[in-house]
Amino acid sequence: MKHLLSIVFILFSVCAIAQTGQISGKISDTQGATLKAASVHIRKLKIGASSDDSGNYVLEKVPYGSWEVEVKYIGFNIYKELITIDSESVSKDFILEEKSDELEEVVISGTMKEVSKLESPVPVEAYTSKFFKANPTPSLFDALQNINGVRPQLNCNVCNTGDIHINGLEGPYTMILIDGMPIVSGLSTVYGLSGIPQALIDRVEIVKGPASTLYGSEAVGGLINVITKRPGNAPLLSVDAFGTSWGEVNTDIAAKFNAGKKAQSLVGVSYFNYSNPIDNNNDNFTDVTLQNRISVFNKWNFDRKDNRIFTLAGRYVYEDRWGGEMNWEKKYRGGDEVYGESIYTSRWELFGTYQLPVKEKILFQFSANGHDQNSVYGDVPYMADQKIGFGQLTWFKTLGKHDFLTGLTYRYTYYDDNTPATADVNDLDKNKPTHTKLPGLFVQDEITINDNNKVLLGMRYDYNSLHGSILTPRINYKWNSSDRNNVLRLSFGNGYRVANVFTEDHAALTGSREVIFNNDLNPETSWNGNVNFVKKIYAGSTFIGLDATAFYTYFNNKIIADYDTDPNKIIYDNLDGHAISQGISLNVDVVFPFGLKILAGATVMDVYSKEEGEKTRQLFTEKYTGVWNIGYTFKSIGVTVDYTGNLYGPMRLPLLSDTDPRSEKSPLWSIQNIQLTKKIANNIEVYGGVKNLLNWTPPANSIARANDPFDKNVQFDANGQAMVTPDNPYGLTFDPAYVYGPNQGIRGFLGLRYNLF
Repeated sequence: MKHLLSIVFILFSVCAIAQTGQISGKISDTQGATLKAASVHIRKLKIGASSDDSGNYVLEKVPYGSWEVEVKYIGFNIYKELITIDSESVSKDFILEEKSDELEEVVISGTMKEVSKLESPVPVEAYTSKFFKANPTPSLFDALQNINGVRPQLNCNVCNTGDIHINGLEGPYTMILIDGMPIVSGLSTVYGLSGIPQALIDRVEIVKGPASTLYGSEAVGGLINVITKRPGNAPLLSVDAFGTSWGEVNTDIAAKFNAGKKAQSLVGVSYFNYSNPIDNNNDNFTDVTLQNRISVFNKWNFDRKDNRIFTLAGRYVYEDRWGGEMNWEKKYRGGDEVYGESIYTSRWELFGTYQLPVKEKILFQFSANGHDQNSVYGDVPYMADQKIGFGQLTWFKTLGKHDFLTGLTYRYTYYDDNTPATADVNDLDKNKPTHTKLPGLFVQDEITINDNNKVLLGMRYDYNSLHGSILTPRINYKWNSSDRNNVLRLSFGNGYRVANVFTEDHAALTGSREVIFNNDLNPETSWNGNVNFVKKIYAGSTFIGLDATAFYTYFNNKIIADYDTDPNKIIYDNLDGHAISQGISLNVDVVFPFGLKILAGATVMDVYSKEEGEKTRQLFTEKYTGVWNIGYTFKSIGVTVDYTGNLYGPMRLPLLSDTDPRSEKSPLWSIQNIQLTKKIANNIEVYGGVKNLLNWTPPANSIARANDPFDKNVQFDANGQAMVTPDNPYGLTFDPAYVYGPNQGIRGFLGLRYNLF
């Protein structure tokens, strides 16, 4: 009888264990947005699942009992909970919180694959859309002003065009990517960061230092990769609109929808308008360029067998901007009666990724864009047309401790304008557009030596149809402590850049300048070494992250466009010497448990060229800079306060003559902002504040001879140089290039955000 009872008990236990059910529910963030492709696991049972486009998940065949369920999603804290299953179906929703530790962000720009920032052998900085909401701006160009070592540089006081500097290096050394594709380059670098709807930005990744091994020319100083949201993770509808006391209005609208069961689409529209001429410095010129801009963005994701990737996206931007004398009207466009700079920009972009239907992971990435420029600077027209096509085939393969990436690329660039830069030397009345073909091959091997050490080896070969063969190697080493709280990275690599002969420099647009090449231009090369150290400190419930970098870049064959030697010529040549960019930077990330968060950074650098023993500091490059982003949330009333700002040390500025009364160096200057954000509901936010709290603006005489923009009263000597006369006591010509900071004073702003999930 005793043995019979034992057998019955065992059979009963086996039947009880054999009973299974399912756990199902929805995964979302604290804002109510659904999270697609979040992983749900019961590790002890080796049972797992992923959430679908609606955030729903199902764990099937879970034995009765209590099990720890783990939920993970990129950029969010891991969630664990003990769940008891005692019926056929248990419903459980999970709400995940975004990581406060910026060092755990997932990045792709350094190695072209998703990896944690701490695991990447290449140091990459990542900034989420939440970071940019602390200081809302009408364009990504302006939004980058609060990132350490990155500075939007205005190049013209009148038209307000500019580029992005990284660690003091000028715009042509920075590559701009959208979803990993080289969309913004060449002519469009000046305008490409306008018109990207911020409602569609998931994050922005920044690599400082040469990235030419993976991305080719233009990535000498670094790259900025704008990652847009996946349609499956975006709200059904989002609206972000704000206006300022200067009369600026910006609206971003995004919506997603499903086209059948296997396609999701995300559509965004961005509109910016500023049509209120203001002249606070009384120079009779608009302080800020007037703009009317609209951008339409559309991205598609297609579901395919075995979760293979297929995305397709497109963008169209149209902008009408002008700046100039306060009484300028369109009827004066192109004439010499009233000075104005009027620019019509029309550009389209198409890009996507398709994973080949084979067992190996092989991706085909492609992009194409066209840029049409119709602009006049006073009475000088500048008409340009640029078209770029790009294709890239990449193969990812893991063999033991080796993680290989191999790629084939091809890039075609067509460029034409009405300046001497593209004139036919045999017939100056005809244009000779440039056709640049750039095939390339790259290979990368990421070697995991052990849990604490990695080595990354890379090599790229390009053949430029104008400059021939170009080779760019690199090596990266990463060490981390066993607890991942300390990370050391060493990198050494090579970058290159070829000359873009076109320019929008006002001095080159007279139409009478002759383009001269003193010698055949060689590609500009650079050798860069970086040391990066990251430390994570947990002091009780307070987190402190430190990210320090020392960088050194040596340039050979630096390409110089000389407008000063002869006013009738543009003289292109390689520097007969070398150039140096060196410095140190530190980022600090502190998160307190009571709602205070501090992001701050500082960079000290020295950027100069040396020729024939003479050292010349680079124009418009500050010796030191600092940025900060301080946020505090009053949880009891649902209000967040954000205090953001930057600080720039003196820069060397261009003077027109020895008698130019303007300062050769800029002063110490700072732009500071404050914002209050109030949550009315889970899906509505109202925000407002003050920009440029200190009301800082550049000197009123930044535009030389603003009273005579057509130089009608300037007398020139036999060498074409301006002479000192009673009407021109300093021997100057009209010049709007003496600009080192924005000319917009203090202003208030008010906005609204709405999300429908």
